[in-house]
Amino acid sequence: MDFNLTDEQQLLSDTVQRFAREDYTFDKRREILNTAPGWSREVWNELAGLGLTALNVPETHGGLGAGPVETMLVMNTFGAALLLEPFLGAAIVAPALLTRLDDANAAADLLPAIATGERIVIVAHREPQTRGELEHVVTRAEPSGDGYVINGYKSVIAHAGTADELLITARTSGNPTDTDGISVFRIKPGMPGLTVKSYLTIDGQRAGDIELQGVKVASSALIGTAGQAFSAIEGAHEVALSAICAEAIGIIKAVNSATLEYARSRKQFGQPISKFQVLQHRMADMFVQGEHATSMSYLAAIRCIDGNTHERRRSLSAAKVVIGQAGRFVGQQAIQIHGGMGVTDELMVSHHFKRLTTIDLTYGDTDFHTQRFISLTQAG
Repeated sequence: MDFNLTDEQQLLSDTVQRFAREDYTFDKRREILNTAPGWSREVWNELAGLGLTALNVPETHGGLGAGPVETMLVMNTFGAALLLEPFLGAAIVAPALLTRLDDANAAADLLPAIATGERIVIVAHREPQTRGELEHVVTRAEPSGDGYVINGYKSVIAHAGTADELLITARTSGNPTDTDGISVFRIKPGMPGLTVKSYLTIDGQRAGDIELQGVKVASSALIGTAGQAFSAIEGAHEVALSAICAEAIGIIKAVNSATLEYARSRKQFGQPISKFQVLQHRMADMFVQGEHATSMSYLAAIRCIDGNTHERRRSLSAAKVVIGQAGRFVGQQAIQIHGGMGVTDELMVSHHFKRLTTIDLTYGDTDFHTQRFISLTQAG
C-alpha cells in the first residue's frame, strides 16, 4: 500500500501547517480561549478563505469534495495547534450527515453556506447515558397538524451555543434502542421551547445541553425520509471518529516533540535530563506508542467509508482503543517528565493532555470500543 501523499495532499498539509504556525500561535489561542464565545469568527473566516470549511462539501454544492485522508491531514495539524473553532462539528460532521440523508432541498440550502463558512451547522445526537450507542435515542418527534412536536434532551453537544442551525435527531417511531424510527430535523436556536445551556468542558472548549419542550416544527424541517436516518447518522459518526483519531495523533506528536525539547533543555545535576537513561526509556516508549497510534489512524481514515459494515465498525473501534490508550500514556508521561510545570496553563502540554482526555470520552470511550471490538470479533 502506498502511503505517500499526492502533490495536492502535500500542498494541503503545508498550507494548514503554515496557517497554524504563523496565524494560530499558542498566545493567540490563549487570547481566543479567554473571550466569551471561546472561539474566533475571524479565524473561522480565515479557514473559509483557505477553503478548509469546504473540504468535506461535495463539489456539486461548491465544496472541494475531499476524502478522509485529506481530513486526516488537516486534523493532525489542528490537533497539534489545539484549534478552538468548531471545525469538527461544522465542517466535518454536518456535511457528512447532510450528504448521506439524501435530501436535495436541505443539501442545496445548507451545504453551500457551510462551504463558504457563512453558516455554522451543528449536529445534536448524543443523549445522557448513551455512551457510544448511536441507536439510543429517547428524544421524540410526534406528528401534529402539518408538522411535529419535539420533546427530549441532548447532552454535551460541542459548540451547541454557537450554532446558526441545529440538526437534531429524534425518534418518530419505535423503541429507544431501535435503529429504525430515527429522523433528523432542522431547528433554529431560539425557537420557543428550545433551551441551550452552554458550559466549559475540561479542555477549555464550549459545549451545551439542549432541552426541547414542545418545540413545534413544520414538516419541511424533516430532512430525508422519516424514520430512516440511522445509516446516515452512523456514516457521519464514523467519518467523525476517523477525524477525531487524527486530531489525537497531531496532539500526541506535538506532546512527544515538546517533551523531548524540554528534556534537552532542563538540567539537573549539571546535565540535561535527557541524558538520564530512565527518562530516555520513557520517551522511547512514548515515541513507540505514538507510531503505533499513527498507523491505527491511517487504518481509520482508510476504513471509515469502507463498504464492508462489519469490518468498518471493527477497524474504527480498534483505532479508537489504541489511540485512546496511547494518548493517555503519552500525556501522563509528558506531565511527569515536565514536573509541576506540566499542569500549568502557561505550558501547552497541559492543554494538550486535557484535550486528549476529552477526545477519549468523545464518540465512545476506550472501554466502550473495547467491548464493541470484542463483540464484533466474536460475531465473525
